Amino acid sequence: MKTAFVYSGQGAQYAGMGKELYEEYDSVKDIFQQASEALQLDMQSLCFEENDLLNQTMYTQPAILTVSMAIDALLTEKGLQPDVVAGLSLGEYSAFVKAGVLSFPEALQLVKKRGQYMTEAVPLGEGAMAAVMGLDRLIIEQICQEAAEEYGVVSPANYNMPGQIAIAGLKESVEIASKRLSEAGAKRVVPLTVSGPFHTSLLEPAARQLKEEIKTVKIMNPSIPIISNTTVKPIEDAEAIQELMVKQVMSPVYWEDSIQKMIDMGVDTFIEIGPGKTLSSFIKKIDKTVQIMNVENIKSLEKTLQKLA
Repeated sequence: MKTAFVYSGQGAQYAGMGKELYEEYDSVKDIFQQASEALQLDMQSLCFEENDLLNQTMYTQPAILTVSMAIDALLTEKGLQPDVVAGLSLGEYSAFVKAGVLSFPEALQLVKKRGQYMTEAVPLGEGAMAAVMGLDRLIIEQICQEAAEEYGVVSPANYNMPGQIAIAGLKESVEIASKRLSEAGAKRVVPLTVSGPFHTSLLEPAARQLKEEIKTVKIMNPSIPIISNTTVKPIEDAEAIQELMVKQVMSPVYWEDSIQKMIDMGVDTFIEIGPGKTLSSFIKKIDKTVQIMNVENIKSLEKTLQKLA
C-alpha cells in the first residue's frame, strides 16, 4: 500500500472545524496554541465560533492550515505517515509543513500575507470565478482564450476533476466566457462566491509581493515527495519550491493531473486532511479504484483508523 496525504484548500472552511478533535486530543490543542502565539490571534475563536473573519482570505488561509496541521499531528501520533503529499492550492502549504520545507509558525505568517496580497491584487467586484461542468478542457481553454482576446483576462484556474473546471478573470470576461461555454454544450456554468479571480495573471501583483515575503523565511529541501499543483511533478529542492510558491498564485491548479500523477507513482490510498470532503469527491471522479478517506472530526478519524487497521 502506498499512501498520499492530501490537504484541503480555501473554500473548505466552516465554523466549528476542528472543535471536536481539539476538545479530545492534546496534540490538536498544542497546534492551535502554536498558531495563536505565532499570529497573536485567538485561533480557537476564529475556527470554532460563527464570525465574519473566517471567510476573509487572510484569515481563512491560516485557519485551514491550522486545522489541517492539527489533524496531521494527530495522525502522526496514531502512527500514520504518507509516502507522498499534495494540497489543493493553499493546501500545498500544509504539504510543505508536513515535508519539513517550512516550519509551522513561518507557514502561518506566510499564508496570512499570501491571503492579504491575493485580496489586495484585484479590487473587490472586479474579478469573478465560475465552475464549468461537463465540457472538454480543450474547448474551455479555447473559448477562454477567445474571450480574453476580446474582453480581457479569463482563463481556466482549477482543473478539479473530469467534467469540472473553474475559470476566473475579469467579471465581464468571465460572464461572456460563461455564456459561450453554455452555448458550446457545458451541462452547467455556476458563478462561484469568491473574493477574487484566483490563479490567473491578474494575481501577478500578489505573486510579486509574495516573492519578497518568501525571502524572509527559511525553506528546506522536502523530506517526503510533494507533487506540485502547478507543474504536476515532484518538487525536489528548496530553490524550486521558492519559485513555485510565487508561480502558483497566478497559475492554474492542475488537481486532476496531480492525483493521476500520484496514482501513476503507485499511490492506492488517499487520506484527505482538513475541513470538508471536497478533495475526496474530486478523487472519486478521477479514479474509482483507489481507497479514499478523510479526517476532519472524531467519526471520520475512527473510520479511517478502522479501515487502515
